Amino acid sequence: QVQLVESGGGLVQAGDSLRISCAASGRAFSSYAMGWFRQAPGKDREFVAAISRSGAKTNYADTGKGRFAISRDNAKNWVYLQMDSLRPEDTAVYYCAADPNDYVSDYAALYVSWGQGTQVTVSS
Repeated sequence: QVQLVESGGGLVQAGDSLRISCAASGRAFSSYAMGWFRQAPGKDREFVAAISRSGAKTNYADTGKGRFAISRDNAKNWVYLQMDSLRPEDTAVYYCAADPNDYVSDYAALYVSWGQGTQVTVSS
């Protein structure tokens, strides 16, 4: 399976932008669809965005549409989440995850590998 490590989180102000990254190691990164999920304190983990193996197809939760953009670099084994117009309610630990299927799904149970997460805090 692929191993995942997130980076790039931090403290920003409302309206700012932030790009978080996920480095993948192991075999065949390009054979996995990739997703970003987040979990705020006291709340369930929720889907943020997903991208297909080739990067041609993406899927976003309504909360991120128009503000977030997922991308990947299969040559370098990275997946990114660009977040613009951040809001305090975007505060959460963000996790990247790998799905061996190519469903570009919002269903967390399909994802077999998870990173440790990176904290994003948006102050008002």
